Amino acid sequence: MSNYEKVIGLEVHAQLKTKTKIFCSCPAEFGQDPNTNVCPVCLGLPGVLPVLNDEVVKLAIRTGVALGCTIARRSRFARKHYFYPDLPKGYQITQYTEPLAYDGFLDIPGKRVRVRRCHVEEDAGKLIHTPTSSLVDFNRCGVPLIEIVTEPDMRSSEEAIAYLTRLKQILEYLDVSDADMEKGHFRCELNISVRPKGSRELFTQSEVKNLNSLRAVRDALEYEARRQSELHERGEAVRKETLLWDETAGKTAPMRSKETAEDYRYFPEPDLPVLVITPEEVERIRVSLPELPAARIQRYVTDFRLPEDDARTIVADRGFAAYYEDILATCNEPKLAANWLITEVAARLHEQSVPIGQFRVRPAQLAELLNMVKANKITGKAAKEVFAEMGERGGSPAAIVQAKGLALVDDSDLLAKTVEEVIATETDLVAKYRAGKTAVLSALVGAVMKKCRGKFPPQKVNELLLKRLQG
Repeated sequence: MSNYEKVIGLEVHAQLKTKTKIFCSCPAEFGQDPNTNVCPVCLGLPGVLPVLNDEVVKLAIRTGVALGCTIARRSRFARKHYFYPDLPKGYQITQYTEPLAYDGFLDIPGKRVRVRRCHVEEDAGKLIHTPTSSLVDFNRCGVPLIEIVTEPDMRSSEEAIAYLTRLKQILEYLDVSDADMEKGHFRCELNISVRPKGSRELFTQSEVKNLNSLRAVRDALEYEARRQSELHERGEAVRKETLLWDETAGKTAPMRSKETAEDYRYFPEPDLPVLVITPEEVERIRVSLPELPAARIQRYVTDFRLPEDDARTIVADRGFAAYYEDILATCNEPKLAANWLITEVAARLHEQSVPIGQFRVRPAQLAELLNMVKANKITGKAAKEVFAEMGERGGSPAAIVQAKGLALVDDSDLLAKTVEEVIATETDLVAKYRAGKTAVLSALVGAVMKKCRGKFPPQKVNELLLKRLQG
């Protein structure tokens, strides 16, 4: 295995975020009762004609522009013929020789992955297998997809995962797809071959179909690379075939011989006209694009002075990043806000198993709490107690601080008296400090804070103790 390198290309099918299907007005909803979101058009009944959903084209162009693709002035739909129970027409309407977008790229750490094409097509239905029968649900027939195909530019499972992660983020930021892998909105097909290290030749590849998690992609890729390497070592040929990933067994299994274009009998779709896109329309879409993940990470590092790892963690989820920026609208403490978001907020979301959009603590409330910490109105420890209360029951930070008596006291005379009392009682710690063991200062600060029940600003306690001990 160590004598071979992987050659990886990926095909991603992403469901577009439209209300209706690509060629009819049926809802493109997930999770409905089987065979309820159907009509004669998406069931492929005789005599019906497809009508192209304009929003599908706009979302596909949006994706192509974001990936640096050339948008074709003229593109054409084609019929791709194959026979399967979940494809009622006996063909899929897709694009073949004239895709909507082509020659793009997506940058991952240390590499640019070329995007060969980004085209529009319709989805097929879904088969549901039981111990005694196979059932078909046609709800997904005609749901709009974009297929994004790379060149074989990746050389490791890490690069493949990095590509898929960034592509998923881009689709979410563009708001063109929910890209939810569990719901099948973002499905990946893996093309892999192996070759001796140093070789420039492309060897026979296998295709692994319909991988619906990043873990499945990684495991299938590693298994298939190992299987092909062992075949080469034994002098056996790698067959060009389509495989399925058996997650339970942890291995690939043959599905069918790899089809060629001739097997699919492509020809231009006679019921749809040529799709003509003007440069003006492309430019309108280009200027409407939001800030994409890579640019936002760079802005956070440059403008907010965040470590790059922190910026990547926040930007990884569009809702997380929006929450962060909403905090900063009223709390001008980017690093403090980032720390709380990455630790306290993330932990609470994990506990409650909710997306950030459903989190009880809204950004303005967290901003108010952080402003109280920054202004030394409460301690960081008290802030965590207030935050926990907000996360469980809601309420404003100020009201919770008042109800729990957590506000810091600005009483210099009382603070001085408390410090004197601690110095008088903690004689061993005082002696150690004056003998040069300055690390015990934190224990003395803790003793003062305990005595006053955390009512004094820790910084002021620290300053006064230093003054007394050094005096």
